[in-house]
Amino acid sequence: MVLTLKKGRYKARFAETQDDILAAQRLRYLVFRDQAAVIGVDEDRFDDLCRHVLVEDVQSGKLVCCFRLLPLASGRDIETCYSAQYYELSALKDFDGPMVEMGRFCIHPAWQDPDILRVAWGAMARYVDEQGVEMLFGCSSFKGTSEAAYEDAFCVLKDKHLGPKCWLPRVKAPRVFPFARKLRFAKPDLKSAMRAMPPLLKTYLLMGGWVSDHAVVDGDMNTLHVFTGLEIRAIPPARARLLRAVAG
Repeated sequence: MVLTLKKGRYKARFAETQDDILAAQRLRYLVFRDQAAVIGVDEDRFDDLCRHVLVEDVQSGKLVCCFRLLPLASGRDIETCYSAQYYELSALKDFDGPMVEMGRFCIHPAWQDPDILRVAWGAMARYVDEQGVEMLFGCSSFKGTSEAAYEDAFCVLKDKHLGPKCWLPRVKAPRVFPFARKLRFAKPDLKSAMRAMPPLLKTYLLMGGWVSDHAVVDGDMNTLHVFTGLEIRAIPPARARLLRAVAG
């Protein structure tokens, strides 16, 4: 499919050349590797399997956001995805519908305009509709590996957003924070929780998304991340209309 979406000062499109992909990999390095003084490349073996989406400032052509998409025909292919390196996902093998993994989602740290996220999700909504995707999933990351810094956020996830038992991932990574168990009696400060919640994860949750009961401690990426799933049919109708309005 061809993906071109322009809203206001931003446009979203698929990467078309190796230079496009390299630009995305450099933005990922800046965001995930925290090396602002160094120009580097964040790449892995999944890049060749994915479609890469770029969100650019129309006037300057500056790349302000990127992410990649890995389509799966159904849950039977779940072991081929990036997330399967960190989560035991055998429960999702029974999901009998098209799926897509969204990964390496990042926004340039110098750009804080909320319209960037809206355009990114509008592009995702168009892709989901045109490809008949029934589940969107991926890893949602908290910056750093300090569990205490995000305790309130993890409490909210534990209280309101754990995935259904039929799909819930099990532990696979060597280092995890089993927040649903460790924080089972804790009560969150809601304002603190919302401040600490990553924007991508907030959007997933607003659409009816769910998370794993543990976070993976990823020393390589310097993140804590939770597996995040969203069944498309579970998106509230009002939210779906908003997304499709952006998607055009």
